[in-house]
Amino acid sequence: MKLLALDTSSEGCSAALFVDGIVIETFEIAPRGHTQLLMPMVRRLLAEQELKPSDLDALAFARGPGSFTGVRIATGVVQGLAWGLGIPVVPVSSLETVALGAFEALEVGEGEGVAVAFDARMSELYWACFCNHSGFPELLGEERVCSPSSVYLQPGIARWSGAGQGWSFRTEMPADVSGQVHSVDEALIPRAGWVARLAVVKFSNGVAVSAEQAQPVYIRDEVTWKKLPGRS
Repeated sequence: MKLLALDTSSEGCSAALFVDGIVIETFEIAPRGHTQLLMPMVRRLLAEQELKPSDLDALAFARGPGSFTGVRIATGVVQGLAWGLGIPVVPVSSLETVALGAFEALEVGEGEGVAVAFDARMSELYWACFCNHSGFPELLGEERVCSPSSVYLQPGIARWSGAGQGWSFRTEMPADVSGQVHSVDEALIPRAGWVARLAVVKFSNGVAVSAEQAQPVYIRDEVTWKKLPGRS
């Protein structure tokens, strides 16, 4: 299988190819450079692997939550490519990608949990809890946006880790949350390589959509966002 994955949902910009079991990724921290960097990354990856866009079987992207502008960039590129190539798209949660990265970075064992937190601005967090199920994240409960004081861990998990930049607000979280988390990696942000690995599994399970159905997920009410000063 040959799959191209993209992520621009945070300050990182990355593209990755999954080619017959191998993941090749290019990644750069570029808070305002996604638009300029993404397509050159894609062209370079394909050229290095001696592939043409028509060789791809599917596309994938980090569909959010995250930076509103960043999520829209990857969505637009994926939709355009999918329309032109006539191939399916696998949307992947940005929170889920970081959970997968945390499994390796924090040595999260089978049946253990990772609580992923992103800074959602406006004194809120994007929050989700995942369990390590055979090496892949299983969502526990739902992805949500809330204040740090309102986060909670799902029951039934004996050992928790934390991942994502939202953990910089750990002192504002309930004591029963911060006290249960034994290790935290605040530096983890979404990466296209993780998107690709998750997307291949989802694709094999029949989780793929058409170009028009490849939509971003913001979680936060867009109307509220638009009402803020300076937003339109």
